[in-house]
Amino acid sequence: MQAELCTERIGVSQTTDIEASQTGIWRSVRPYFEKESLAALALGLSSGFPFAMIGATLTTRLAQNDVQKSTITAFTLAFLVYNLKVFWAWVVDGVRLPLLGRMGQRVSWMLVVGLFVIAATVNLALVDPATDLAGTVVAALLVGVAGATFDIVIDAYRIETLKPYQLGTGSGMSQYGWRLGSAGAGALALVVAERYGWSSAYIACAIFAVPAMATALLLGEPPRRQVVIERKGVSEVWEAIVVPFREFFGRTGALLVLAFILVHKIGDTLANLTFRLLFNDLGFSNDEIAIYDVGVGFWAYLIGIFIGGVAYARLGLKRSVLIALVLMAISNLSFALLAQAGHSNLGMSGAIGFENMASGYGGVVVVAYFSALCDLRFTATQYALISAAASIVGRFLTGTTAGALIEAFGYVNFYLLTTIAALPGIVLFWWMMRRGLVDAAMGTAGEVGDPQVSSDKK
Repeated sequence: MQAELCTERIGVSQTTDIEASQTGIWRSVRPYFEKESLAALALGLSSGFPFAMIGATLTTRLAQNDVQKSTITAFTLAFLVYNLKVFWAWVVDGVRLPLLGRMGQRVSWMLVVGLFVIAATVNLALVDPATDLAGTVVAALLVGVAGATFDIVIDAYRIETLKPYQLGTGSGMSQYGWRLGSAGAGALALVVAERYGWSSAYIACAIFAVPAMATALLLGEPPRRQVVIERKGVSEVWEAIVVPFREFFGRTGALLVLAFILVHKIGDTLANLTFRLLFNDLGFSNDEIAIYDVGVGFWAYLIGIFIGGVAYARLGLKRSVLIALVLMAISNLSFALLAQAGHSNLGMSGAIGFENMASGYGGVVVVAYFSALCDLRFTATQYALISAAASIVGRFLTGTTAGALIEAFGYVNFYLLTTIAALPGIVLFWWMMRRGLVDAAMGTAGEVGDPQVSSDKK
């Protein structure tokens, strides 16, 4: 009888363990299916495509028109528009649009800016770089302005829609969407351009602006959005510009946090914006680039995002960010090896695979950290400041020196240099962790009810 009771208890215990395991698995997976996370995915789709239009896609288009390397890398200065968005982000926070404003501040701006992005993309499609390089520069800058403004609205909408405990999951879903949007638009552009020309390719890609606009219409205004004041006069407008910066820089360690944001991605940005030049010089065709760069890179990025989400949940914000910084530095070495090896599909797959896995991992944990730095009263302005600062140094160096450095030292030494450039960010963040400055500078978006941030602070 006692043996039967023991057997019964064991059976009950095993059943309980299985149920607990299933509950734990579902608890980990469930946030990915919540409407806020799915909204972040759709927003990411639209956020990623303008970047692809003036990034790798435009680089390939210019290279195929026999434009000089130094001129091609100078086009990356169009990305600097993204870094200047902080100067007009306050408009998205504080200016109410006529008529459409009744739909809500975020919704109305999402619709208007979405149409602006579509128009700018079509405009770039109609310019021929071979005959009008100056016109191409202007068109690329317009896409940059439109894409940067779209990002302001999208980032604010995402952060204010997500609940604090969803910041990690939402950041991951946003990165999934960003990759789908950028890779999808990049692949679509290459395939369509190969068959119908670049103008048709760019026009086809404009459809990627629709998901964010549809999401805003379906979900409406974010429930966490906090309105500070009704801005009418000149003094109120000035306050709208100054107060978000005053609040951020008034935090303990804010200047060091900003310094980290400025330097953490120098090496990664410097390397990423030159990959297509390397592929072109190594003789890869459009189809090979689409398969190995876009295709393999896409799946590696998704794997990296999954690993990043798990790491964020298990290791906490600080340790997962530090690991991301190390991985992104190491990934640049793989392109030095590819440059040394020459035209190799296996080498390209390996380099792109590791780089995208590291970027996917870093995208989740770093974006979650940057989102948590925001005060919900000034989401658009503060996240614009953070995201703009995150890549401005790398983009400036790419646009002004990358082409000349490649021509002077070769690709192998160039990518070794980008690896060294990533080291200051790693050391600074490690020091900030040790001094408690990562926690001290946290904003309200990540403080209340966020398990990961709370556990980090213990």
